[in-house]
Amino acid sequence: MRRPTLEDVAAAASVSKMTASRALRGASDVSRDTVVRVRQAAEQVGYVGNRLALSLSSRRTNLIGVVVPSMSNIVFPEVLAGISEALEGTGMQAVFGLTDYDPGKEREVIRNMLSWRPAAMIVTGLDQPQETIRLLKQADIPVIQIMDIDGTPIDYCVGLSHTAAGEEMGRALIQEGRRKFGYVGSRLDRDQRASRRKAGFERALAEAGLRFSLEKVGDEVSSAVLGKRLTMALLAERGDLDCIYYSNDDMAAGGLFACIEQGISVPETILLAGFNGLELTDALPASIATSYSPRREIGRTAASLALRALGDAGENHERVVALSPRLSLHR
Repeated sequence: MRRPTLEDVAAAASVSKMTASRALRGASDVSRDTVVRVRQAAEQVGYVGNRLALSLSSRRTNLIGVVVPSMSNIVFPEVLAGISEALEGTGMQAVFGLTDYDPGKEREVIRNMLSWRPAAMIVTGLDQPQETIRLLKQADIPVIQIMDIDGTPIDYCVGLSHTAAGEEMGRALIQEGRRKFGYVGSRLDRDQRASRRKAGFERALAEAGLRFSLEKVGDEVSSAVLGKRLTMALLAERGDLDCIYYSNDDMAAGGLFACIEQGISVPETILLAGFNGLELTDALPASIATSYSPRREIGRTAASLALRALGDAGENHERVVALSPRLSLHR
């Protein structure tokens, strides 16, 4: 069976081959109605374009590279869902890679993605090493950094201040009357956003003349299992704590199971606090405090920034989009 060609698409859409080509790659000077008609024709005849050839002729593909550190909980899948929502119907396609919070792996993922000549890159955080920053700058394409605004972006960024989020939680828990604090976290040397939240929390404690009585930080991937184990170790050394702050909700959920196993009432005896506002917190047998991060909105905004930057008005819109988490102390 003969493979459908661009000529077949053009004939089915009643346009020239040149117009069909420009419509399929989302050229800005082709009307929306024509783009829709040509794409419908392409689907009807079963046409699959040669993206590699397109990249050679136009110097870029219709791909937007997305680099995230993890898929182990719902945080980054929700970010990706927001990106996909914003790109739907635009002719652009997101492709993603995982870094496992490893700067060296992140650099290689970005290098490989750039070899495919993406139209734009969406990367996580503002803390890439200089070699990675140089790669992104030299690509001469829009770069949108997500999740964090505590720093200087390469080009554009959308996210929240994790330092401020930690500080807000610390002050709220102090106002709840808590005075004996512990901390449980994971990979703070790699997860800079969790590290910044901890620093913000410590700032709030210092303002009240307080500090963490004891800290337990693991070198494994964040999980409820790790959160439970570290909480058990923390409570074995300091049984008088009335609040434990965790690097995220996964860890806090594990801390809750540790308290249940120890017969400790939560939140009455010990108040547990995490970050992200994961759906699992609503299903836990006791209430934990958390900060709901606007994950899907971050994804949608990042994709919108990329699309605008690729258009004529790319230089005229906001470079830093600051969002705010929603604090919840009680369910």
